Amino acid sequence: MASFNKVLLIGNLTRDPELRYVPSGTAVATFTVAVNRVYTSQAGEKKEEVSFIRVVVWGRRAEVCGEYLSKGSPVFVEGRLQSRSWEGQDGQKRSTIEVVADNVQFLRAAGAGKAQDTSSKADVIPQDVATINLNEEVGPIPDQGENSKEPRSSKTNNSDEPPF
Repeated sequence: MASFNKVLLIGNLTRDPELRYVPSGTAVATFTVAVNRVYTSQAGEKKEEVSFIRVVVWGRRAEVCGEYLSKGSPVFVEGRLQSRSWEGQDGQKRSTIEVVADNVQFLRAAGAGKAQDTSSKADVIPQDVATINLNEEVGPIPDQGENSKEPRSSKTNNSDEPPF
């Protein structure tokens, strides 16, 4: 039986991306995207619910996301669902489902949401750029199967969080 694993998200980052490197030197960025769903209840009331979805980006895409995205940035993410499990520092088995991004598009020009940021970052990408498709800048994402190495980080891992 054939299967299909594709995820499309539009939402806002809940915090700045966290950029790390695996021992081989490959960059990996993680961030959470808040995605809203508006619906009408059976009583006819308009309701809204928010889902918080963890996103993982590899390679040059990760470095670009780490440099240009920040808390509140609107993004379009295209990727696939991946489940992982690990043992926490307390010995408990943990698991998570996340989106491994194949494509991340910035839905606002670089620097548009950072009024106080006057660094050279805003000069790298023109203010009138509406979307940045990272697929145009880099090649394919390396396979990150079961044998992939854990990212190195100077931070202590909270056992409730995935190891990267």
